[in-house]
Amino acid sequence: MRPLSGKLHTPNVPLPTRGRFLWWACPPAVRLAGRAFFSLRIDREGPTPSPPFVVAANHYSHLDPPLVGAALGLPVRFLALEEILTANRFVNWLLLGYGAIPTPRRRLPIAAVRAALARLVVGEVVGVFPEATRVGRWGDLEPKRGAAWLALKANVALVPVAVVGTDRALGLDNRLRRAAVRVVVGRAIPPDRSDADALTAEWEAWVTAQVERRKPAPPGGP
Repeated sequence: MRPLSGKLHTPNVPLPTRGRFLWWACPPAVRLAGRAFFSLRIDREGPTPSPPFVVAANHYSHLDPPLVGAALGLPVRFLALEEILTANRFVNWLLLGYGAIPTPRRRLPIAAVRAALARLVVGEVVGVFPEATRVGRWGDLEPKRGAAWLALKANVALVPVAVVGTDRALGLDNRLRRAAVRVVVGRAIPPDRSDADALTAEWEAWVTAQVERRKPAPPGGP
């Protein structure tokens, strides 16, 4: 797949001032609160590459984006569903301040794809949840290939991330509970795979291995 040039004709929209402040102040606060309330542990299989790259993570909870951003320690332009951005004014202000890219659920995300590619061209990090929505269990939905397609199209690495435990900490019922949370940052996958299907399958297999390895033991074990 031919890489993009820096002449992509899409608007250059830098982070607003509040976004730069949020990404400076919030990751340390998220890590501190995560350790206090969720026994947060961040595991790394290798060094995080320098931007630009695409980060792809599984998705259980509203906690996942701040935890993934805190684990990377870099500003991440997450693709966020438009319906979340329109839920209320504060959520809209916060997510757009973080630099989220609005993405429609039921229309072709042409504008969102162009915006994501533009951010990669100027050297930023784009975050995608390939399941495209929160799930109750890993494997409930087949991952979409958008994250892999973006990485291959922009000729950048795909960094796999597995989040374990946020389904219990703040799941689909939106009830906050104490639960152990782990975030695993995998080794960057270079953009030399044959196609987006192959790269998506590699990401899915890696996340499956992390989730199986770190899932909690059943109560009343041996």
